[in-house]
Amino acid sequence: MAEKNKNNDDVLDLEMLRQGELGEMEDREIVKRVAVIGAGTMGRGISQLVASKGMEVILIEKDEEMAQKSMELLEQSIDEEIARWTLTKSEKKAILSRIKASANINDAIYGDVVIEAISENLEAKKELLRKLDEICDPDTIFITNTSALSITEIASATNRQDKVIGMHFLNPVPKIPLVEIVRGLKTSDETYEFIRKFAEMLDKTAVEVFEYPGYITTRVIVPMINEAIHILMEGVATAEHIDTAMKLGYNFPKGPLALADQIGLDELMAWMETLFRELGESKYRPCPLLRKLVRAGHLGRKTGKGFFEYPQNQQNPI
Repeated sequence: MAEKNKNNDDVLDLEMLRQGELGEMEDREIVKRVAVIGAGTMGRGISQLVASKGMEVILIEKDEEMAQKSMELLEQSIDEEIARWTLTKSEKKAILSRIKASANINDAIYGDVVIEAISENLEAKKELLRKLDEICDPDTIFITNTSALSITEIASATNRQDKVIGMHFLNPVPKIPLVEIVRGLKTSDETYEFIRKFAEMLDKTAVEVFEYPGYITTRVIVPMINEAIHILMEGVATAEHIDTAMKLGYNFPKGPLALADQIGLDELMAWMETLFRELGESKYRPCPLLRKLVRAGHLGRKTGKGFFEYPQNQQNPI
């Protein structure tokens, strides 16, 4: 876990906050502290991004072991960026000093906004927001990082449906300049404007999306990846040649199968099942080969094997 910077009075001390020693929360018009729930690839990426912009982060996981592991993985990812000369050691120190891991869901109360980044499961997200609704100040805005699920349905678990909104970050979060800001049916204009300003604080280009299954990016990319998987399954070409054709033929920085491995094949299949269920169009039906790989536990980079194989130190990039 990152070492506390005792020379910086603005660095968050959770214990002091719990004891009420820091007094009232600052002006809510300025985001100074962000609670992130879920420390998987997306949660860690969001935490790194937020901390790199000078805000404090409370990164919350289910238990102490997972919280500690999340910090170790985050440090490992930053070290890989240092090795590629995209970050410096001083930037690493500053980022980690602003992130405090916790296994206590009640610590979400100290975030000016709360971002949930747990697995793509509708009932789990609703249950989490139901708990947060009881814990957090009534004015706190809840942000979901869902890639395809209904913001309106997630918000229905709360008594603040006007203050629930989607921010769909793409992986790797610190590098991709885009974020989709997704309105639910009852999301207020005030909530949208506040989160748009928050996106500006994160140096993200925001596009406004009115809720519809898959939003923009997920809905467009899923059929392309699914078709690439069908081409592989049918023996038309190898995975390497499929990706090479798309990279060189259309100037894509990454082929569709490598992109699927980066997303996580389980996450990708969950997106497809949501789109197929909501829209009923066959182009969103997961390819049988994708189902087979998921059942085998070959989920892409995070497990070391998907459509391609990955060395141990390349499995969990941010």
